Amino acid sequence: MVGHPSGESGQTYHMNMEDTAESSRSCFPLNTKWSVLVCMEGEAMEALSVSVPAVTEATWQSLVLDVDLPVLVEFWAPWCGPCRMIHPVIGELAKQYAGKLKCFKLNTDEGAAIATQYGIRSIPTVIIFKNGEKKDAIIGAVPKTTLTASIEKFL
Repeated sequence: MVGHPSGESGQTYHMNMEDTAESSRSCFPLNTKWSVLVCMEGEAMEALSVSVPAVTEATWQSLVLDVDLPVLVEFWAPWCGPCRMIHPVIGELAKQYAGKLKCFKLNTDEGAAIATQYGIRSIPTVIIFKNGEKKDAIIGAVPKTTLTASIEKFL
């Protein structure tokens, strides 16, 4: 169901969940304030299944800085709505650039020291590293094309 939580004006959509189980459609909550369900089919749903591994303060050096390939790191937090919006995009990029680019995510609540070291003041922030150096930073939930353009500069 999509609509205003108090039942105020706006359209409400109903979906038969039994149909969902038999089709290739998947629904997930987009935010908790508005009770929004986003339903995706086909390729968009596949992107959700690509899991971007987490990097921590303990693994930062080996996974991000000491790597031959360029590395994309998404700085995020579980409570961040725009972060949840960009997760599927990062998953798509990880799949699209497999073998050419490493993709990781860092929870800023758990890796505050690294977030501070790189001046993260707003999330989501995506940083691209090459040869252990920060090369580019993209702040906010931006379109996939914006991230792709940045990645292409460093391949």
